[in-house]
Order: sequence, then C-alpha cells, then structure tokens
Amino acid sequence: MNVLFDLDGTLTDPREGIVACLKYALLGLGHNCPSELDLARCIGPPLQEGFAVLLHSTDPKQINAAVELYRQRFSSKGMLENSVYPGIHSALTTLQARGALLFVTTSKPRVFAERIVEHFGLMEYFCAIYGSELDGTRSDKVDLVAHVLKAEWLSPHSTAMVGDRAHDIVGAKVHGVFPFGVLWGYGSYDELIAAGATTSASNRRCSMRSYYPLLS
Repeated sequence: MNVLFDLDGTLTDPREGIVACLKYALLGLGHNCPSELDLARCIGPPLQEGFAVLLHSTDPKQINAAVELYRQRFSSKGMLENSVYPGIHSALTTLQARGALLFVTTSKPRVFAERIVEHFGLMEYFCAIYGSELDGTRSDKVDLVAHVLKAEWLSPHSTAMVGDRAHDIVGAKVHGVFPFGVLWGYGSYDELIAAGATTSASNRRCSMRSYYPLLS
C-alpha cells in the first residue's frame, strides 16, 4: 500500500500560524478581517482560492498581492506556529512498519512543506515530500496527485489519499486512488462524504484505529 498524506489539517494543525498570516495579509491590504472561524475555513484549499473568497475578488493582481504579504509572515514565523496532531507519530510508525510507502502530498508550496515536516520530526517516515510550486503550479490536488503517481510509478489501485478536505478526496477519486477522509482537521463529515470519501475516520482524534481500513 502507498499512502499519500495531506499536511495541513491531517498531519499537523496549522491554525495559529495560518490565521495570523491571513490577518496580516488582509490588514496589509487595508481590508477588514472576518472572524477566526471564517479564516480557519481557508485551511486546506490552495491559498489563492482562499484569498479570492476573503477579498471577494477574482483580480489576479489583488490576490497575488495578498499571497505575497501572507508569505512574508509565513516564511519567517507562521509556518512554525503549528503542531503535530496527537497520535500521528504512532500511526506513521505502524504504517511504515507494515510496509506502507508514505508520501506527503500537499497544496502548500513544497519549499514550506519540507521545512515543516523536517522541523516537526516527520521526515523519517516519508519517501518524499510533494507540494505545489510558489507560482501555483500543482496547487490543485488533481494535478498534484497525478504528478506523484507518475513521478513515483505508483499504481492508483494500491494507493490511498488521506486528507481532511474535499480537495483531497476529489484529487484522489479523479485518478482512481482510494479516498480516505479524516475528521480531526478542518473539513466536516458532510463535506468529505459529499466529495466522495469511501472511508472516513470514525472519530475526531488520530489513532491507529483510524487507519485500519488502509491495512485491510
């Protein structure tokens, strides 16, 4: 079994840093900030999509200006205002011991994802870290999953995608990858099931029991 893991909301909880960086960008552009709950809904999907919603705009110049401000704070501070979900280390250890090949597959730029995974001591579990490029290339999970499958010569029929948002599930299903949703992140049960998750972790805390369907 090959397992592709989303990062934000699946392996780590980035709420503190991402919310603070979204606020920093919006205020920097002279916009009012919505509630932290509304800002947290932007965790998971590509950053450009989140700013399009927050700014009520499709203007690429405005969205790119927001992304640039966001990354100013994120690269210096925000990415490490983050924490690994309880139970993740144990679950990854067990999956690895049972022969699963593990890959991080995140819409976050790869340069940031690598630093986060390394900082929080997760690098040893993963064969490779895949993410988008700073220009937005492969920020769509459909494109990213296709890239990982091709680059690693993985069969979709022996591969699962684990994530907390609809984007993860859709990206998996388009390519025939097993779509596995988790509930300790930022997507709801209804969101995951509506997107087509075949299996959803049955509780809101990570434990090895959550991953039993991947090993059956």
